[in-house]
Amino acid sequence: MTPRYDRERLIALLQRDALRHGTFTLASGRTSHYYIDGRKVTLSAEGAALIGAGVLERLADHPEVQAVGGLTLGADPIVGATLALAALGGRSQLRGFLVRKEAKTHGAGNRVEGPLEPGSTVAIVDDVATTGGSSFQAIEAVQGLGCTVALVIVVLDRLEGAAAAFAERRIPFHPLLTIRDLGIS
Repeated sequence: MTPRYDRERLIALLQRDALRHGTFTLASGRTSHYYIDGRKVTLSAEGAALIGAGVLERLADHPEVQAVGGLTLGADPIVGATLALAALGGRSQLRGFLVRKEAKTHGAGNRVEGPLEPGSTVAIVDDVATTGGSSFQAIEAVQGLGCTVALVIVVLDRLEGAAAAFAERRIPFHPLLTIRDLGIS
């Protein structure tokens, strides 16, 4: 049986384990008075189960999605958790992939790793979205393989422009939570 998505429990875990106050420079280059270290939750057993269940809940309306993935490192534990739960919940054909920031300079020189077939319909996942930059890097890489991006799912939207950026490109955006859910406005 697949664990169910418990939104309130995920909020509590993020507040307790991932939310930090101070002055931080984000991947977007912006400065913030708080930081969400998503891996503190995505790499915990309970957090992984909750997030995997949340992603699968969002995917329930998207049976066309054949694979989930995103930019390494934020997407890695989310992909693993989602795939593990998908096998238990009747979506055993779902595949995963990871996008490197740059193509490898050795071996096959892949930028996208995993059993992703060209032409697949995919969901992009990430832990935290500010402007959507990490997800856009992943989108560009998979579109370069001829894949179609059906939606983007993030654990937390900081409400700093990602939703508008995805809307502008007509890509459905589904955060499990927003920063307001953690009590920050």
